[in-house]
This record gives sequence, structure tokens and C-alpha cells, in this order.
Amino acid sequence: CMEEQLASLGWVVCVSYLVCRLKSSVSFLTRPDRPNLAYHKLKGKNPGVVFLPGLNSNMNGHKAIALEEFCKSLGHAYVRFDYTGCGSSDGILKECTIGKWRKDVLSVLDELTEGPQILVGSSLGGWLMLHAAIARPEKVAALVGVAVAADYVITTFNQLPVEVKKEVEEKGEWKLPTKHNKEGFYCLTYDFIKEAENHRLLASPIPITCPVRLIHGMKDEDVPWHISMQVADRVLSKDVDIILRKAGQHRMKEKDDTKLLVYTVDDLIDKLSHSV
Repeated sequence: CMEEQLASLGWVVCVSYLVCRLKSSVSFLTRPDRPNLAYHKLKGKNPGVVFLPGLNSNMNGHKAIALEEFCKSLGHAYVRFDYTGCGSSDGILKECTIGKWRKDVLSVLDELTEGPQILVGSSLGGWLMLHAAIARPEKVAALVGVAVAADYVITTFNQLPVEVKKEVEEKGEWKLPTKHNKEGFYCLTYDFIKEAENHRLLASPIPITCPVRLIHGMKDEDVPWHISMQVADRVLSKDVDIILRKAGQHRMKEKDDTKLLVYTVDDLIDKLSHSV
């Protein structure tokens, strides 16, 4: 059994045990009008923590598991889940939109959590967490973004040459370059891009007043770190910290990156617990 220990936090991750547990502990949120969502939930104290994965990712990623082990060690509630069409959830990925995934997040908040929650959003999940905070201000007590990709799909598409955009519209799909899969791109439908326009946030003030922490790697080749600066500038909250990792990349998977994320969540839990 391989073990990774963070003694200062008092938690131990047993990799082989986790792999077995992940396969056997998936629950499903049944929704009469929408696809069922796969999730894993820990019961515990408030504030709870909810993890929102990135594009084409799922609830079994490194950051999601690290946060679960941390919350378990503190006895705090925790939820990780898969969006519609992703991971173990029902639905067809090609039919998904930012709006549908936004509704997934709200379903999780409404049906699977009680009391104040800290949302931790990675990349696309960071964009969705901002929307969730706007829609559920009474429920969302704080935000932690990792490489927040607010508006990123839209701004990147709009920067393409006119002829390329026209070709995408005619073909009905866009191959967004990425280093994170074998194909070397994420295939997004033109309908996905156009629907995403309805969820832009950076063009005006963002009505979020809770504490916000934004972590971003300066070596991020997918989502430029200046987007986190824009988010910080747009949110109305005055309690906003930006943490830039000089050597950090997009997925922030290094050991020290994970420590930073956990410490940031721990600090917010302490802050919220003492402000009650």
C-alpha cells in the first residue's frame, strides 16, 4: 500500500485503498427532469466543502481526493460529484452546456448539502462556482478557485481569426487544443460556445460578497493567470486573496500545490467557524 503523509495535517492517503473505495462508494442524485448525478458525500460539520471539477474531468481527480481526506480528518462535510455527461453521471457529453452544468451544481447544493458551504472550483469548475455563488448567496460562504477559467471558452474562441470562426460555425464543432488528453484537443460544439455566451461574467461587476481565494500557476499554458486577476477585480467582495505559484501549471498537481490548496481551505474553515 503506497502512502502519502502530511503529518502537520494529520491525514494519510492510502492509494490502493482509495482506488477500491472509489469504485464501490458512488451514489446517485436522482432528478426527475434531468440526468442522474454521480456523487460521493461525507457527513460532518459545517462549513461543508464542495468540489467542482474542470472540463472533461471527474470527481476522482487528485485535488478532489486530497480535499476529501482532509475534510474527513477534521470531521467536516464534503461532496464531490460528476457533471452531467461526465464520469459516472448520466447524460451525453456532446449535449451538455455551461447552463446545464450550472444547474448540476445548484442541484448538488440544494439536495446534498446543508448549511454554509465552501466551494472549491478547478478551471471550468471555478467559472461554475462563481455562478453558484451568485445564485445561492445564502448557501455559499466562501470560494476557492484553482486556475479559474471564467469566460475562457468564449474569449479564446473570439480571439480566433474570422475565417477560423466561420469554419467552426459551418462544421458545428471546435477543437480546443489541450495537452491533457491523447487527442490533443477538446471537441466543443458550436452550440456549446454560443450558449456559453449567456454565462459571461467578466464584462461587468460580479455580485459576490463572500471571501474569495484564487490560486493560479504562472506556468499555466491553458488558462492564463491574469484571468484570476480579472475575477478578483470584478467581484464585489473586499475579502479577496490571489495566490500565484511561479512554477505552477494548470492542473496544480504537485505535492506543494496540494498542500497550498488544503491550507487555503483549512484557513477558510477556521475563519468561518470563528465568525459565527
